[in-house]
Amino acid sequence: MPKTRIIIIDDDPDIRDVLNLTLTEEGYEVLEAENGLEGVDLIKNKAPNLVIVDYNMPKMTGPELCAIIKKDILLSHLPIIMLTGKSDVSDKVSGINAGADDYLVKPFEPRELMARIKMILRRTERDLDANPLTRLPGNVSILNELQERIDKKGSIAVIYADLDKFKVYNDKYGFSHGDEVIRETARLLIRSTQCCGDPDDFIGHIGGDDFVVVTAPDKADTICAKIIEEFEKIAPSFYTDEDRQAGYIMGKDRKGVEQKFGLLSISMGIVTNENRQLTHVAQIAEIGAELKEAAKRIERSSYVKDRRTDSRAE
Repeated sequence: MPKTRIIIIDDDPDIRDVLNLTLTEEGYEVLEAENGLEGVDLIKNKAPNLVIVDYNMPKMTGPELCAIIKKDILLSHLPIIMLTGKSDVSDKVSGINAGADDYLVKPFEPRELMARIKMILRRTERDLDANPLTRLPGNVSILNELQERIDKKGSIAVIYADLDKFKVYNDKYGFSHGDEVIRETARLLIRSTQCCGDPDDFIGHIGGDDFVVVTAPDKADTICAKIIEEFEKIAPSFYTDEDRQAGYIMGKDRKGVEQKFGLLSISMGIVTNENRQLTHVAQIAEIGAELKEAAKRIERSSYVKDRRTDSRAE
């Protein structure tokens, strides 16, 4: 089981050393940054479970860092503990208002810090079922959302989406680049849904390159069209100049045969209750998988919407 990862962001090397030693002895994986700009970059690339940040730092203050992290939907649930050298109430209020989940005044008692860290991690684990890579709601939340929509008996559209040729991309470019593609895809889904959907729409990350969007039937086509438009714009940026200009990469298919594979694309299937009754979550997932497979047979980013009154796709 992977260790819990904590990032320390502080311009004081002595404080970083004390924190690193304390946390390492407790079995945590520790990463360090000496200023806010470096810290933001580390957070976005290393997916920590918790961040400890100083209030006053060069280049970017603790509250400024908090504000940036909390505005990023993929990082907004990341717990942050703010360290301050003052006991001034205004500093504490400023940190909390910026999005810090807790604060400690320096010099701090290591045992108190550990108690607060464990409390916050327990609370986060209990309250947030999130994919560790994107921080989007995971499978438990997805199942609960779908069941709640079914129980309400209102109109529903469920978009199942995943990437085409992703395994070949991962094989050539490596998992680090693949993870960044998944994060960018998550951000794109969020932007497209916020742009074209309803305020109560739901976005979840099933795992790997599989995502789900729950929206209204009259919004689903527009959301899918927007996702395709935006994905086609960013997909070339995932490749080197040479591969981008060629328009393909070499890779092995499922049978191990070397061949050309075009650039990444996205396929989606839309399940709705416009023409049929949706009675359980497994039914929705089964129809979604069928529709998505139909979309994958199209050699470009595309979506297929269920318009029939039985389990077949149109």
